[in-house]
Amino acid sequence: MMPYPPLGTLYAAAFARQQGYSVALFDSMLATSEDELLNSIRTHKPRVLVIYDDDFNYLTKMCLTRMREAAFTMSVLGKREGCTVVVHGSDPVDHLEKYFANKADIVVCGEGEHTLLDVLNHTIRGVGSKETIDGIAFLEDGSIRRTPERHVEKNLDLFPFPARDLIDVEHYRRIWQEHHGYFSTNIVTTRGCPFHCNWCAKPVYGQVYNTRSPLNVVQEMKYLKQSVRPDHLWFCDDIFGLKPGWVEEFSREVVQNDATIPFKCLARVDLLLKDNAVEHLRAAGCTVVWVGAESGSQKILDAMDKGTTVEQIYRAAKLLKQNNIAVGFFLQYGYPGETMDDIHLTLKMVKECAPDEIGVSVSYPLPGTRFYERVRSEMQEKTNWVDSNDLEMMFAGTFPSNFYRVLHRLTHKKFRAWQGASTLQQVLHSPRKANRKAVRSIAAAVFHSLTLPLYQRKLASFTKGTALETRN
Repeated sequence: MMPYPPLGTLYAAAFARQQGYSVALFDSMLATSEDELLNSIRTHKPRVLVIYDDDFNYLTKMCLTRMREAAFTMSVLGKREGCTVVVHGSDPVDHLEKYFANKADIVVCGEGEHTLLDVLNHTIRGVGSKETIDGIAFLEDGSIRRTPERHVEKNLDLFPFPARDLIDVEHYRRIWQEHHGYFSTNIVTTRGCPFHCNWCAKPVYGQVYNTRSPLNVVQEMKYLKQSVRPDHLWFCDDIFGLKPGWVEEFSREVVQNDATIPFKCLARVDLLLKDNAVEHLRAAGCTVVWVGAESGSQKILDAMDKGTTVEQIYRAAKLLKQNNIAVGFFLQYGYPGETMDDIHLTLKMVKECAPDEIGVSVSYPLPGTRFYERVRSEMQEKTNWVDSNDLEMMFAGTFPSNFYRVLHRLTHKKFRAWQGASTLQQVLHSPRKANRKAVRSIAAAVFHSLTLPLYQRKLASFTKGTALETRN
């Protein structure tokens, strides 16, 4: 229950509207069924139905089966109602034949705004021909034809702010307030990532990194502060503040324009150690930084081509805490070659760095990555997760899928136990810290400590006696 609006879709809608098109939005994030689209189509009677993946939500890269099926259902429904169906996203590009079989007319490949505009100009205004539009695929005489790749836009400031007026902001606010006591919404400052982690797909923007100007971002923040009134922002960039000097200028503009809104972002540990980046993040209002720690084993980080070190993870976590910024660790188990010793090193890192939150997953082969090509011959019949909680190993890993599902639970239990123990020490040292949050943390630690042995035994059953409980 932490829904964020489909930011990529809202960018596309804003750009099409800026170019003179009448645009309505069906927000599938808050819909309970694909069939709800039918009422929207019959109300607005569109000539074109655009099914547009949110390029800024990492789950779209995973091409979850549930999401693909939803796209198929909506595509067929739109075609039945007489719409020209245009689909955008990474999964359609990887599976063109499946989307065309489910009534898509055109697939937009790569960055969408300029390509979509050309498609609308052709489809609605009769401008040019499909063959002259870069960055699309379509059927021609029963065969799939794909036009030349379109270059991405380098000047991101030319795009209008996302069309948030097309969504029910108050519906999002109610959900957040009910479940979390505050309202968060999303914003993005960049497109792409220049780093080379070999498991990370870049299906839309490729190996590039383009950045909005700090002032342009701050102007949007000020607009959000005055109109949407969020309590919190999620900067959903793959990497926040990579460009040298960007975070410092951003921080200065936030303060000068009275645009401060508490926010979380994702950063690389090596970048956090440069140019006083953490101090500038704190000054700009950052409260949480998530880092792709991935593993506590340098062997695994090197195998991933991560380009960071375990030592940098430790130093970055310490620096963030010193600046009163909470730390989140993304952890990834199951990378080829990972052993129990590597897993122990990851757990050791979590215990010693004491992040405030963790996210645990297993290595996921995404089409177009070097990792995918490496394990392709070992992949099973299943090539996509059904949903984000699937945790199925789709290649021949060191251990079976159920091992990693148990390890996922065990890691969370250990983390909560360690976190509660630390909270207890703080309360004993300073009783004034014994608030409701601290009591909940301590109580959770007791529960997870009591249930840990069960999961340790389950894990040991997969490892022929190499029991995880032999190490703290």
